[in-house]
Amino acid sequence: MARSYSVYDVFTDRKLAGNPLAVIFDGDDLSEEAMQSIAREINLSETVFVRPSANPAYTAKLRIFTPGRELPFAGHPTVGTAIALAEEAHGREMTLDLVSVLEENVGPVRCAVRLRKGEVSFAEFDLPRKSQQINMPLEKLGIANALSLKVTEIGFENHVPSIWSAGVPFLLVPVHDVGVAKRLEFDPQLFEQTVPFVDGSLASAYIYCRAGVNHSAKFHARMFASDMGMSEDPATGSAVAALSGAIHHFDRLPDGHHPITIEQGVEMGRPSFIHLHVDVEAGTISNARIGGQAVRLATGTLDL
Repeated sequence: MARSYSVYDVFTDRKLAGNPLAVIFDGDDLSEEAMQSIAREINLSETVFVRPSANPAYTAKLRIFTPGRELPFAGHPTVGTAIALAEEAHGREMTLDLVSVLEENVGPVRCAVRLRKGEVSFAEFDLPRKSQQINMPLEKLGIANALSLKVTEIGFENHVPSIWSAGVPFLLVPVHDVGVAKRLEFDPQLFEQTVPFVDGSLASAYIYCRAGVNHSAKFHARMFASDMGMSEDPATGSAVAALSGAIHHFDRLPDGHHPITIEQGVEMGRPSFIHLHVDVEAGTISNARIGGQAVRLATGTLDL
């Protein structure tokens, strides 16, 4: 059976940057084992399989796989697939704003898509879950060793290592500055010995600091997840979803609207820009959403 697919570069406005994503449009009769094998064969950070949803109010049901395992939720597959489905349905030369709901294992995810003739498409989604801190003991020296850093280079201001999740858990590691983030070396064996398991999975490492190489970025980040079948990820929306809680917690964001741009993938030669918007009311996050652009790189068919 010929199954159509597209490859998009996500969280970027140009090809061969950002985070690549494969979208398989005809995934409704594939077994879980087959989807995992296809994701391993394609070998991108994530591959999405689009299936009909049992709820007619939803645009589609998504199954999201890394080369190593399935994810309940992920940011760049949500943005990329929302754009891919909109462009498939309405074309790439249409000026249109639309809303869709994508069913993921974490639950329904509401997406807004902006199509503009002659421009790169944009999508953003409401976080399906608010970021929550997971309190577990963390050894700062062990984290520093796993990143080949000095203990004094871990943390800035009142930011300290902590575990947060908005559907996928991450160990968020603040480091002193961009220079430290650039020269760190991730050791997966030492990391596995140091970091606890959360809900049966190893929390991935998300390293961040203030400012960025690009002047518009408020934070610079890197993400490592060896248990997902990849080393470093060029853009991680689910990590930014988790980071929203840490930013609010450590920075004590005042009531109001807070737009925050995070750059990632710079060290990999695939710069990515993730747009986080946080609304705070009465001292708590009332809403948060993540957005970015995506550009189609390739189309084809799988003969399976």
